[in-house]
Amino acid sequence: MSEQSSGQSSEQRFGEFVAVRKEGFVAELVLDRPKAMNAVSSEMARSLGAACDALAADPSVRVTVLTSSNDRAFCVGADLKERNSFTDAELVRQRPTARAAYTGVLELPMPTVAAVHGFALGGGFELALACDVIVADATAVVGLPEVSVGVIPGGGGTQLLPRRVGAARAAELVFTARRVEAAEARELGLVDLLEEDARTAALELAGRIAANSPVGLRAAKKAMRLGQGLDLRAGLEVEDAAWRSVAFSGDRAEGVAAFNEKRKPNWPGE
Repeated sequence: MSEQSSGQSSEQRFGEFVAVRKEGFVAELVLDRPKAMNAVSSEMARSLGAACDALAADPSVRVTVLTSSNDRAFCVGADLKERNSFTDAELVRQRPTARAAYTGVLELPMPTVAAVHGFALGGGFELALACDVIVADATAVVGLPEVSVGVIPGGGGTQLLPRRVGAARAAELVFTARRVEAAEARELGLVDLLEEDARTAALELAGRIAANSPVGLRAAKKAMRLGQGLDLRAGLEVEDAAWRSVAFSGDRAEGVAAFNEKRKPNWPGE
């Protein structure tokens, strides 16, 4: 991997197909295999996992935006040409590599925003589903078509989609393997925001989020993620534990002081 930096801006490459660009407190995680429409090969999966490990360990990153360098696709999912060459044993050995890429995005500790332009299918849509907010534009086409090629969504789709749109809606979408265009995707809740330019809007949203306490953002995300699926009483205990983790932080002290002094906070991030 190599790094180039200039002041507040930098770019770091993870292998041939993944880049991380940082501008201030926002990181852009770029899927950069344009000739294959970002089909996720084993090499790309390893690079994506490594990039997520680096981002998770970087306390200066307050928000991560997942984008694509391809003008036709966010990501078309697994590299089926590569998969076609695998023996059964090779497919089994490759599975942890693939899982690490998807869970790497899912488990990023800071807020994450996906910017979907063009096709986000199969594993590509699962990468978007792993993010906290999905911003799309009018070119977006999303779906989980895995059953049409004899498998199932294996990058989190069978778990993340029902949590987003409900069990019955998710079942219809997975079982039919149908593709959903932007307007319907917004109506069904498959994407959260429909904007003229997905990447620009996602980065602007990330900038607004990044103005807030990094300690608060990470704790709020953790509370929401851990509380999913719990009953209300248990969820409130999760929330209380998260509150206690920030209540005596430097960010809390700075936030209260800034409010009373009518100025913007200078977050210590601890």
